[in-house]
Amino acid sequence: MPQLFRRREVWVPTLWGWAALVLVCGVVAVFTVRHLYGFLAVSEPVGAKLLVVEGWLPFEELDEALEIIRSGGYAHVITTGGPIVGYDGERGRSYAERARSYLVRHGLPEASVDAVPSPASAQDRSFLNAVMLRDWLAQSDLHADALNVLSSGVHSRRSWMLYRMAFGEQARVGILASHPITYEPARWWRTSEGAKDVITEAIGFAWTKLFFHPAPPGSHEEVWGTGH
Repeated sequence: MPQLFRRREVWVPTLWGWAALVLVCGVVAVFTVRHLYGFLAVSEPVGAKLLVVEGWLPFEELDEALEIIRSGGYAHVITTGGPIVGYDGERGRSYAERARSYLVRHGLPEASVDAVPSPASAQDRSFLNAVMLRDWLAQSDLHADALNVLSSGVHSRRSWMLYRMAFGEQARVGILASHPITYEPARWWRTSEGAKDVITEAIGFAWTKLFFHPAPPGSHEEVWGTGH
């Protein structure tokens, strides 16, 4: 009769072993909590005269954009973003137009700011914004070989990755992170708003890094979510 079972030895931690594992996990958890915001809210600008402002930023962060534009010597600004759900007609039909209107009302010359709106999309909106901007630049007189993107706090690393995917070798892409107004970045875990923001973006970045693979540039599949 064939043997159905066999005996094996299994190593299990001792009490001290479990204590060491708990200690290591605790150290890793503390390190992650203290450094996660800084990892996600990355700022690595390149030498660029073009600043791209993600139009969905709240007005307080658009105020920060104004300071960056004026102190950074940017020659031109482009705002991006798709349709606003339940939009206020006085502010335009898209986040791109809303942000442009705000920046112009607060002192930027109209000729120095362009809005590049995106169509509605159920997913990959930041990537779609980047693709629409890339295609718009290819047909404009700017022909920028370098640009910096201003995104909101912990969303900046994901935006940076997606814009670099969209532009490839066509342009160098830098990133700037604005500062949140609803929680303290150094103590993000102490508020529900901070915890929700950081954890959600960490999951979003990990998913994009692992599972998002854009189609070839210029293909229908690259923007399939737009309904075109």
